[in-house]
Parts: sequence; structure tokens; C-alpha cells
Amino acid sequence: MHQIETSILRLRGPWGVPIEVQPSILFLLFLIIGVHAGGGAAAMIDGVIIAAILVGSILLHELGHAWGALVQGVRVSRITLHGAGGTCLHAAVPARPSEFITVMGPLVNLTLWAVLSLLAEVIWATQPTPGAGNQFQLAAWLWFAAELNLMLFILNMMPVQPLDGGKLAFFALSRALPDGRALQVAGAFGVVFSVIWVPVMLVLFVTFGFVFLFLPSLRLHWSMLREGQSRTRTQP
Repeated sequence: MHQIETSILRLRGPWGVPIEVQPSILFLLFLIIGVHAGGGAAAMIDGVIIAAILVGSILLHELGHAWGALVQGVRVSRITLHGAGGTCLHAAVPARPSEFITVMGPLVNLTLWAVLSLLAEVIWATQPTPGAGNQFQLAAWLWFAAELNLMLFILNMMPVQPLDGGKLAFFALSRALPDGRALQVAGAFGVVFSVIWVPVMLVLFVTFGFVFLFLPSLRLHWSMLREGQSRTRTQP
């Protein structure tokens, strides 16, 4: 779970939901921009654009969660942006409403991938001279934003707590298995993904120039696995 920080900026977002910016996101932005700083002014501008696209995509993801809560009458206290991504804090709800709230974030990223890819294709097809001019640059950035949102969707759907995929996996397992077995299987998935998370982040950093300041807790998932095993042994 993301550690609570003191917010450095508080904004009024859509539907009156407060949006808070926490200090750790500045380190993430400096890291992204710093990677491009050695390439001169043009590369620095690219870094700023990449950082803006990433933060915007994370914010829209969290707004998707907020919308999923609000349409069900669930109060949303705030959205926070931080180095590990973002968090939508809302009132506690039962499993069924929570499933809808959880899935809306990744669906926003998947929708952005589809829409931005389509826009990039249209702009590319209408260029007078393919591969040159401002239209080419716009299409290239749209493709980048589309691919980044697809990557965000894939990462968020990984079955590891507290990512959306981990929550959805546990919801699905709870429908099909006894509580103890569901917890055991979710913990086992979490242990595996906690181990491979660091190399995945290294690949992202090398490929796209960004990384999430988030590390799944191996201890948490191991505890889930052990508790699930204990419950399974005591269940009839």
C-alpha cells in the first residue's frame, strides 16, 4: 500500500473530487526528464512531454475509478498522485460495487490506447508527405501515448496486490473458491509477480524511459499464501 505523504498541491477535480499531488511524484518526473537531459534542449523537451503524458494517463486512470464509484453513489474523498502512480480513495463498499470501481481504471487506459491509436493512424494517413512535418510529430506522440496507456493497462492488470489486477483476481477467485483457497492462490500469484517485478521495471525504464516507484510486498503475499493455507486446512 502506498505510504501517506504530505500533499504539496491540492486541486479541485471533476465532479468536485479533490486531486492531491504528493512529493514523491516530483522524483519520478525528475527521473524521467533527467534521463533525457544529456541529449540537449530537444531531448529535454521530449522528457517533459513524456512526463506530462504519463501523469495525465495516471490521472485519467484514477478518474475512471472515481467515476465508477460516484455512479454507484459511493463517496470519493480524494485522488492522490505520487511516485508509485495514483490512488483513488473512496468509502468502503461490498465486493460487487468494488469490482466495478476497480475495473474502470484499467478500462480507461485501454480506451485511451484504442482512441489514440486510431487518431494517430488517421493523422498519419492524411499527411501530404509521409514521415515529415508537424503531422508526423503529432502522430508519433499519439502512438507513444497509446502504447504507454496499453502498458499501463497491462501493468495494472497484473495479479499482484494492491494493483487493480490483484484485486480483480481475488474477487474472481472468491466467486469460484472457498475464502481460504482464494487467499492462498492470490498469495501465490503475488509471490511470483513480486519476484519478477524488478526486472520488469528495468525493462520499462530502458525501453520507455520511465519507472514506477512501486515494489510489491513479497512479505504481504507470502503472508496471504500462508494464511490461505491455514484457512484451507481448517475449512471442512
